Amino acid sequence: MRPREFDHDEILRIAFEQFWRKGVRGTSLSDIARDAGIQRGSLYNAFGSKEALFLCAYERYSGDYLDSVRKVLGSGALRKRLTAFFDMTITNFRSGSPPRGCPTTRGLMELASEQDGELDDRARQAFADLITRITDLLEDALSQGAERGEFDGDPEAAALHIMTVTRGLAVLERAFGDETQLRDIAAHTVDLLLGSKIQGRRRRSRAN
Repeated sequence: MRPREFDHDEILRIAFEQFWRKGVRGTSLSDIARDAGIQRGSLYNAFGSKEALFLCAYERYSGDYLDSVRKVLGSGALRKRLTAFFDMTITNFRSGSPPRGCPTTRGLMELASEQDGELDDRARQAFADLITRITDLLEDALSQGAERGEFDGDPEAAALHIMTVTRGLAVLERAFGDETQLRDIAAHTVDLLLGSKIQGRRRRSRAN
């Protein structure tokens, strides 16, 4: 039984902030309990372990993030959708002071560096599920763009390409912290997929 004062959603928010800033190994339940103003035992009673708390907190983050992805990919011209997607992705990487990076990529790298060299299956699956669902949303947007004549490639392959670029951006952000570089790469990726704006204007001019 949770104490009456125990706000489950608020605890998950506070916990994820800690995990995002310091990693799973760098965060303790004592840290989370302190920031939440509760006893550490309450966290054990509610979640059982730090790892279980992380998975619950990550699930909450994933749901919120997917809602944001659906919003930016849900309407407008395809170029506008993809540009907004990259903008949201980079803004997420660069949030916090100092910037916290991508929680999914950082989580995978942290788990992969464990001494036994094996990923925790539940955490790995949670990370993979989010990446898969984002890729599916990108594929849907690209398919809609293809139907409108905005894209003439393979939506599935292009969606995977975009997701691969975002993982690379996450690593570059950690290595260099250069936001301008990240945004230049994102813009170049959109141009590679859809053609530059100048080329697009030329195609429309010839069609007329």
